[in-house]
Amino acid sequence: MRTREVAASPVRSASATWTVIADLVADTVAQSSSLSRDEAVQAMSAAEAMGRMLIAGGHLHKHPITLVAGRVHCQITTVSGTAAIALEENLNPVPGATGADDFTIHLPSLAPLQEQVKAAANGHARLSDAAPPAPETKAAASGPLIDREALRRAVTQR
Repeated sequence: MRTREVAASPVRSASATWTVIADLVADTVAQSSSLSRDEAVQAMSAAEAMGRMLIAGGHLHKHPITLVAGRVHCQITTVSGTAAIALEENLNPVPGATGADDFTIHLPSLAPLQEQVKAAANGHARLSDAAPPAPETKAAASGPLIDREALRRAVTQR
């Protein structure tokens, strides 16, 4: 799982912070040849009012927006106050979306904003107020991490 932290107040207003998050999501989705950056922009635009409320209320400090696209499973949070001033942001697209053929932007649904988040999520098919799926663990599915036979051959050839 990847993470990205975005500086919020006092570095950026809630609106400017949302723009940075929207660009990060759209640039990540745009790596895929079968997905559209424009569709990601439209989804983030549909969630903009809710996103600004989540940022201004400090909710994104602990409750991330999660982008799931192919092998990308990225949690995006915000940082405010003096920590935001010192934050070294990584706003590069998250690697791993090149083979993606689908994406979902999971908005954090937390009290007392559940109804507003649900309404925002209903505004675009790529938005969801459901908890994001657990990231796939490729190592567990691909068998043992050590090829013992190759190791044995390497040792006996010395």
